[in-house]
Amino acid sequence: MKLDAEGFEIEDGVDLHYQVLKELGDCCATLGRHDEAWRCYRQAADLAPDQAAPWVGLGVVALQQGRLDSASSAFDDARRINPDCAEAYGGLAMVCQQRHDYAGAFDLYLQCLQFNSDNLIALLGLFQASCQMGTFGKIIHYLERYLDRHPGDTSVLFCLASLYAREGKLPQAQDALLTVLALEPDKPDARKLLDDVTRRLGQQPMTA
Repeated sequence: MKLDAEGFEIEDGVDLHYQVLKELGDCCATLGRHDEAWRCYRQAADLAPDQAAPWVGLGVVALQQGRLDSASSAFDDARRINPDCAEAYGGLAMVCQQRHDYAGAFDLYLQCLQFNSDNLIALLGLFQASCQMGTFGKIIHYLERYLDRHPGDTSVLFCLASLYAREGKLPQAQDALLTVLALEPDKPDARKLLDDVTRRLGQQPMTA
């Protein structure tokens, strides 16, 4: 027996077959070949029942097809197999978000980030859910923590600047937007928000 990347024991000889099926499922899902991806993930799940990853894959395929009940069931199976599976919580959060259950999505995204604080999809999902609920201040801390480790991520930095502006933290918003524009000069949304922030600060709006 040996341990795989997720820490589960798999019999020698089964490991390679499982990995091939799992990676083939990932490839097919990325290409939108949902039926093939589904078959690969199902075979991988049968081959390695202690692995959560195939069930996450099945959930992603179902989510892509708009089958929310099936997606929720698959992500629940992944969470049952591995209670620390960040992707399972992130998948369940996306199901809640598509059902317009933004409070449920918010809580599940938070749980996802507890297990994987670098999960960008969960972080941006948390931002979107917060925007829907109007609870912007709650996620500033999570965005700041992420940017401490990934200071050049302009998508997250722009989200943070937007939250700073909404919360009245105008100097912080201005600094963040200047950084965004230094990294991506051709970003009209950042330029527009920066002009608004500088006006609110009583300064002369910056020109291109």
